[in-house]
Amino acid sequence: MQQPVVVAWFNGLGRLAERAGFSPELNIESLVAAARRKTGLHDFGDEWFREPLGVLVDSINSEARLTPLGRLIQRGRLVELLSTRLRVESLCRRQPEILERDLGPVIVIAGLQRTGTTMLHRLVAANPDIRALLSWEALSPLPLPGERMGEPKARRARARWAQRGLAYLAPEFFAIHPVEFDAPEEDVLLLDLSFMSQAPEATLRVPSYAAWLEEQDHTPAYDYLRRLMQVLLWQRPAKSWVLKTPHHMEYFDTLLQVFPEAKIVQTHRDLRKTMGSFCSMVTHGRRIFSDDVDPMEVADHWVRKVRRMMERSIDVRQRLGEDRFLDVFYHDLLSDPMAELERVYRFAGVEFGDIARRAARATQQRNVQHKYGRHDYRLEDFGLSEERIDSAFAFYRERYGIPFETART
Repeated sequence: MQQPVVVAWFNGLGRLAERAGFSPELNIESLVAAARRKTGLHDFGDEWFREPLGVLVDSINSEARLTPLGRLIQRGRLVELLSTRLRVESLCRRQPEILERDLGPVIVIAGLQRTGTTMLHRLVAANPDIRALLSWEALSPLPLPGERMGEPKARRARARWAQRGLAYLAPEFFAIHPVEFDAPEEDVLLLDLSFMSQAPEATLRVPSYAAWLEEQDHTPAYDYLRRLMQVLLWQRPAKSWVLKTPHHMEYFDTLLQVFPEAKIVQTHRDLRKTMGSFCSMVTHGRRIFSDDVDPMEVADHWVRKVRRMMERSIDVRQRLGEDRFLDVFYHDLLSDPMAELERVYRFAGVEFGDIARRAARATQQRNVQHKYGRHDYRLEDFGLSEERIDSAFAFYRERYGIPFETART
C-alpha cells in the first residue's frame, strides 16, 4: 500500500524528531491527564479499566511498530475513549434514571468475519423500531459540548471527516469492509471504551495484549457495554436493539449473563472463502498505522484466533442449550435475504411488519455487493491454502454442515 505524500512527509519528520531524542512512547498518566484537561472532568468512577489500558499501552509501545502518524492517531483515540468515560460517569451521576432503562429484546449477530454479518445487521437495523449503534455514535456516544440533544450535527460532521480521512489513508479498504459515517457499526467499538476488545489485535500488532485479554473475566466490559446502550437509548429511544461483532463469539456465556434478554444469531460460511479475505482486511488495516506488517504473521495469529472463537462458541452452546441461538447460512442469506430476515425476527420475538419489510428492501437496494469495488486477494499471500484451512477448521464444517462454495462472491 503506497502512502499518500502528506503521510510520508509527516512520518519522515516524526522519525527525525525521534532520532533527536523525542520519546514516542504512550504513557497512561499522560493520556489520563489529557482526557481530564479536554473535558474539565476528573472522576472516572471505578477505575478498573486502568489495568487493561496499561496492558494495551505496554503492548503498543513494545510490539506495534507504529509510524509517527499511527502513534498520533492511537494517542488521540485513547484520549477520546478516556474522555468519553469521564463524560458518561458525569452524566450517569446527574441522571441515574438512565441506568434503569429497559433495553427491550436484544438481537446479537455474532458470526465469523466475512460471513454476511454486515448485510444482515443493516437489514435488521433498517427497522425504525430497532436500535443499532451508528458509526457517528461509535465515535462520539454523547452529545459534544454545545450540541443540543437530538441534533447531532457536530458528531455527524466529525464522523464524516473521519470517513474521508480513512478513504484518504486507505482507499482500497472500503472494498473490503464498508465504513460509512451514518451506517450501523460494530459494538466492539463500545467495548473499546473498556479497553477489552478484539479491535486492537485487528488493527495493530499487539500479541501480548491479545494473549492477556483471552485470560480475563470480561464481565466488567459487558456491564459497561450495557450502560452505554442505556445512555444511547436515552438519547434516541427504540423498542429493541441489534448488536453485531465477531468478538462476542469468544464470550457468549458472559454476554448471556449480562444480557438475559439477548438472542444470538450466528452466521456461517465456507472458511475457504473467509479466512483469506479477513486476513487481507486485517493486513490493510494494520498498514494504516505501521510500515512493518507481516501478512504471514497476521494469518498465523488469526487462524489460531478464529479456531478459538469457534471452539469457545460451540462449548457455550453445548453447555447452555440451543434455544437462544439461531444459525443463518451465507448462501441462504444471499439467495433469499427476506426469508432469512423473517426467520431472525420470528426467533427474536419481534414483529416483522410492513414497515420493517419495506425498510429492509430499501436498505438492500442501497447496499449492493461490491459497491466500493471488488476485493482481490490470494490465499498464498498469507501462507494459506485450502488444505491448511480445511485441516484447521474441519470440526467447524462438520458441526454446522457448512457447504463448500464454488462460485466467487
